[in-house]
Amino acid sequence: MLILRWFFVAMCVFPGFLEAARILAIFPILSPSHYIYVLPYLKSLASLGHEVTFLNPFPSKEPVKNIRDIPIPEVMEGVEDILKLLTTPMNTWKAAEIVHEYGLNLTKKVFNNDAVRREILKPGKANFDLIIVDVWRSEALYGLAVYFEAPIIGVAPYGTDWKIDELVGNTSPVSYLQSSFHKMSVPDTETFGGRLSNFVEQSINWLNWNWGYAAKHEALYRKYFPNIADKHSLSKVSRDFSLIFVNQHFTLAPPRPYVPNIIEVAGLHVQQEPQALPTDLEEFIQGAGEDGVIYFSLGSNIKSKTLSQERLKVILQAFSSLPQRVLWKFDEENLPEMPSNVFISKWFPQQDILAHPKVRLFVTHGGLLSTIESIHYGTPMLGLPFFFDQFRNIEYVIRQGLGLALNFNEMTAEELNSTIHRLLTEKAFDDKVRTTSARYKDKPMTPLDTAIWWTHYVLRHKGAPHMRVSGRKLDFFTYHSLDVLGTLIGGFLFVLGIVFICIVLCVKKCVKPRKVYNTNNNKRQKLKKR
Repeated sequence: MLILRWFFVAMCVFPGFLEAARILAIFPILSPSHYIYVLPYLKSLASLGHEVTFLNPFPSKEPVKNIRDIPIPEVMEGVEDILKLLTTPMNTWKAAEIVHEYGLNLTKKVFNNDAVRREILKPGKANFDLIIVDVWRSEALYGLAVYFEAPIIGVAPYGTDWKIDELVGNTSPVSYLQSSFHKMSVPDTETFGGRLSNFVEQSINWLNWNWGYAAKHEALYRKYFPNIADKHSLSKVSRDFSLIFVNQHFTLAPPRPYVPNIIEVAGLHVQQEPQALPTDLEEFIQGAGEDGVIYFSLGSNIKSKTLSQERLKVILQAFSSLPQRVLWKFDEENLPEMPSNVFISKWFPQQDILAHPKVRLFVTHGGLLSTIESIHYGTPMLGLPFFFDQFRNIEYVIRQGLGLALNFNEMTAEELNSTIHRLLTEKAFDDKVRTTSARYKDKPMTPLDTAIWWTHYVLRHKGAPHMRVSGRKLDFFTYHSLDVLGTLIGGFLFVLGIVFICIVLCVKKCVKPRKVYNTNNNKRQKLKKR
């Protein structure tokens, strides 16, 4: 079946025997989730004969045919400080500044990497037919498309937001589309207060970028691409994406509009066939009996070993009182006072675990990849979000009845225990997540096959410029017709002013002033004459 599937894919994506392409993939984000998301896509391209040069901070331990890693370890410097900042309460302006400053520094580290300067940027050393890049506030990197005169495809592992929408001129109404970067709370856009909060936050993010960082990326672009910067400004280059693949789907988040060259490929990383679990893990799960198993993971960025003793005590106390067994992704070999019903490991095959019929609940940080996997395999969730889009993801989970959430820093052992009990005993959660899973899986092609097909479409049609909307070239005021509205309102006020002046003049002409006689003065004059 697997051979037939790939034969079918090859027939679909290689009409006219499309030649293999030389692809430059740039994914320098320090979060492993971005790497995990895109790796199956790049491996599939490589398996079809394309040559992939892969810039990333997580090079493969074993060589992959047709994929050449260029490690960028510099981006991992200060990762703990960055994560600490992201989990610290702050105002919206500061939060936006951290994100944008990180993107700028990340871009500088990529350009300054020795291998990149030697093998990519040095004239005559490389030639590429396609650029694939992680669209994460790294605007200056998009100049590589012009440098190599190649089409560019963006990938958004955390889904789209206002900045990505700007790149392709996508409709993005703040009246009902929530920001990706709300901290600690997500506004309810069905209320006026929620819409106001959402509008203010997105406006602050927009202003922070345009006032502080757009010019910095332009300067960086001109520094590394001086020969092309005069002819092609970065603002133009960054709006010439052939496609952007977004890790979203209308069953996993509120439905939203897209222009033709934004393609939904939610779950690009999800494997279609779960693998058998290691023997010790399978035995532990089977030993849980009818009570089943709970899987607990805070993702790749939040390390369980860095949790405070007080938080660890809360978790251990709650788990020890459960009849279920618990698999806990823990970053140390040993966990003091670990209950007998808990199994720890630095790494778990997460998808294979969630696919297991005895795994009944996923206690998760709410990262988008984990959320999609949980829905794909039909497992209810208990969300413990920390930062970025995790709050938005878990808010949607709650609203759709797919799970519940707790504040990690404030929850007690009793609250954790009772919430887990509710999720395991109320059948509505299990029913809802299975229904949503069925809807998500019901599609004509897998996300991976979709991404491969559209990639070859771009290669076949020389970048597919016919898919790009003209709105991507417009500035903010023109895109939103503020110049037209301003002219109309100004014209209306001008006419209204003229009408008002005319009315005042007419009133003055029509109403004549009356003469007023002073009778006292008249009497005095008469007496003098006598």
